[in-house]
Amino acid sequence: MAKNKTVFFCQECGYESAKWMGQCPSCKNWNTFVEEIKTAGTAKHTDSKSMQVPTSLFMVTSENTPRIGTGYEELDRVLGGGIVPGSLVLVGGDPGIGKSTLLLQVCRTLVNENYNVLYASGEESLQQIKMRAERLGGFEKDMQLICDTDLDTIENAIVKTSPKAVIIDSIQTMSAASVTSAAGSVSQVREVTGRLMQIAKMNNIAIFVVGHVTKDGMVAGPRTLEHMVDTVLYFEGERSSVYRILRGVKNRFGSTNEIGVFEMKGLGLSEVSNPSEVMLSGRPEDASGTVVLCSVEGTRPLLAEIQALVSFTNFNIPRRTAVGIDFNRVNLLMAVLEKRAGIQMGNCDAYVNLTGGLRLSEPAIDLAIVAALVSSFRNTVIMSDTVIFGEVGLAGEVRGVSMAEQRAKEAARLGFKKCIMPQANVDKIKNFKDIELIGVSNIEEMITLLNR
Repeated sequence: MAKNKTVFFCQECGYESAKWMGQCPSCKNWNTFVEEIKTAGTAKHTDSKSMQVPTSLFMVTSENTPRIGTGYEELDRVLGGGIVPGSLVLVGGDPGIGKSTLLLQVCRTLVNENYNVLYASGEESLQQIKMRAERLGGFEKDMQLICDTDLDTIENAIVKTSPKAVIIDSIQTMSAASVTSAAGSVSQVREVTGRLMQIAKMNNIAIFVVGHVTKDGMVAGPRTLEHMVDTVLYFEGERSSVYRILRGVKNRFGSTNEIGVFEMKGLGLSEVSNPSEVMLSGRPEDASGTVVLCSVEGTRPLLAEIQALVSFTNFNIPRRTAVGIDFNRVNLLMAVLEKRAGIQMGNCDAYVNLTGGLRLSEPAIDLAIVAALVSSFRNTVIMSDTVIFGEVGLAGEVRGVSMAEQRAKEAARLGFKKCIMPQANVDKIKNFKDIELIGVSNIEEMITLLNR
């Protein structure tokens, strides 16, 4: 006989405990444990004759299944070339960021190309989905809709309609009858995701799952949710801004850390084919503390503007603020400037901002941050036709970065004349005449260049 026992799960990370705790020992969040009933039964022994026999690797045939285009090059880039049949894709993001809008636009492209699509919603009614579809426009052929939160009902609908793609909006609203806990709980999310994975693999159906996010910006529910799916996509950007960034943080069918840039308009999301030009639009002229950097997201070089404001303060503890970049990284670079270059900023407030709503964590942006801080501190202007990138170490050295030649080509394509980069990268680039390459070995050499 199966026995029921009470366990406690952390709603943030899925940590399981036999008793309630105020702070989760795994993710360190407070008041996140909820009580759930867990059914424990005896393990079933499988007959040895029915057990699956291991297969030799050389006997397995790999078929190159053609991918399905979404109609958006930016989304296809993040997915690794298009939709893979039989894959499970998780799309997360803040409320109102555009997750449902983008997926409905993908449905429009698929149905217009004679693909059967099923849209399952547990949050909106049929009328609400119809209103959004009319606002987006362009639906030339029909699409199947179902509004239900029961996973068994949705699974029956998938069997009857035999779709090529399924949209589940959202995973936190779905529930399986085999689990007694409420919808959105750790057990429900894990069970629903596991069954959707089986449906996708057995029927060769591409399933897109919308996931809610926590206050920290992570997908709500157990951490195993991201491990179970094939691809994880995050929507980034402020709702007050018109630009949205779709970032791939996991992809079993392509490279990770690819980004796609979209612009929110009245008729939905439209892709931005040249994000570097958009991010640099409206740059101030002859202003200190502003620098153009070149970062690489996946395989794409991306130019952006970083701004710094350093001002004297009368308070004992100066203020430090960083937007779009790691706050601790800014403090580290300021300490390197004080120790290695003799620039004392201990009595100054420092504000660093990455424009365009971007969030970058690549070490190659270090040299641009240092240049912006020095430019604002000394109130000197960096020429607007200059691009800076490179990694800065604790000894003040400038280390080489990857894809330096691609970064320089992207800067030259947008009309920049000079590129300050690590000397180690300049030595490896031969016969490059599109832009003037200036190599530096440490931050003191870069500061000397800025003073000219």
